[in-house]
Amino acid sequence: MKNYYLAIDIGASSGRHILGCIENGKLVLEEVFRFKNGATIQGDKLVWEHESLFNSIVEGLKKCKEIGKVPCCIGIDTWGVDYALLDANDQVIGEIYSYRDDRTQKVIDEVYTLVSEKELYARTGIKKQVFNTIFQLYADKKSGKLDKAKSFLMMPDYLHFRLTGVKKNEYTNASTTGLLNAKTRSWDLDVMDKLGIKTDIFMPLSLPGSEVGRLRQELVDEIGFNATVCLPATHDTASAVMAVPNKGTPLYISSGTWSLMGIESQDENTSDLADVSGFTNEGGYNKSVRFLKNIMGLWMIQCVKKELNDKYSFIDFVDLARDAEGFESVVDVNDLSFFAPESMIQAIKDYCAKTSQKVPETVGEVVRCIYKSLAISYRDTVEQIEKITGKKFDTINIVGGGCQNVLLNEFTAKYTGRKVVTGPIEATATGNLLAQMLASGEVYSLDEGKDIIANSFDIKAIN
Repeated sequence: MKNYYLAIDIGASSGRHILGCIENGKLVLEEVFRFKNGATIQGDKLVWEHESLFNSIVEGLKKCKEIGKVPCCIGIDTWGVDYALLDANDQVIGEIYSYRDDRTQKVIDEVYTLVSEKELYARTGIKKQVFNTIFQLYADKKSGKLDKAKSFLMMPDYLHFRLTGVKKNEYTNASTTGLLNAKTRSWDLDVMDKLGIKTDIFMPLSLPGSEVGRLRQELVDEIGFNATVCLPATHDTASAVMAVPNKGTPLYISSGTWSLMGIESQDENTSDLADVSGFTNEGGYNKSVRFLKNIMGLWMIQCVKKELNDKYSFIDFVDLARDAEGFESVVDVNDLSFFAPESMIQAIKDYCAKTSQKVPETVGEVVRCIYKSLAISYRDTVEQIEKITGKKFDTINIVGGGCQNVLLNEFTAKYTGRKVVTGPIEATATGNLLAQMLASGEVYSLDEGKDIIANSFDIKAIN
């Protein structure tokens, strides 16, 4: 009898319920439910509609029962940095903010008067980003919201709690907060004390593969089955990196809304060179460290698509960009002007004008500028990784939905001078499922899991 495992993979714009099982030595995936997600504006706040999000999770569980494929195990992964604060009655205090809300802008300088930026990086290994949890929590302290808090749960921790009634803080997502000590891989209580963030709301960290618990009885009654909830690597990039088919220390890009480019290592790197180069140290499976850089990624393309009222598909964009051959202007994709602009197209035009380059006039020129700029950012990043680590890499593994962009892959191979290997596409869900299967014993080791992944999906190479 086949064992079904369920990965609930939730991104900033959508979520999917993906069932997985092992058949004839291969991992077989089946998407059974998809739902929309997204931050909404409430007054002057940008927040997540967490009740709607949880209801969508429940609907997907019902779908599993409906098709007769009941999972023995369930795990949720999401983006990083965002969290819920619960009161003494385990109710959410106020809103669950989106990381793109601007409330942190007012507190960053104050945080650095209490703990310098250099010291904070040396302790936590997390590079400054305006959305880092440490700044969000300090804003909550300033507003008084933190005073009422009894529990701190990252977004997937909160959703696991809603499923089981059990609270756990999972390592990989917690590592995105800027509140973990990079060396000890545990909460940095000294940093919390310096910032006046109370420490009793945090729980000891649990690793991927840990059991959370069984589904709450009222939920069992509603959906018609019970299952074990198990922690995957709950940060989506940590799950995606697990699905990189190459063993050892492969160079990867987890390509989606963000491009996360780096390596997985057993050692943190908080050197001055890593600091000035903009690298961060996040958690991976089995307490590994993902030494990586956040690159703006396909967020820029998504914004352009939305701005044009979805007139063009992503495939259309590739064709239009090919037609714009000869347009050479590039932008710094990590410039803050591209983080949350009112118009991405205008932001790109303004940047090109400001830097005395040709301003894109057509849709094809705009998207070609984005693709080429991303590839050049990848080139610069791999060169920095090699300089910092002293290691050489001849191959870049691209996983995630963005690996389907053939032109971006070609640009990446061209400008980096490296072999590009793409796939699997559903990397995050695949890594989520792999962690569950490792926990159950159906897969013996991570290396065995990578062999299964390499044998299960269409892995392509571009020289």
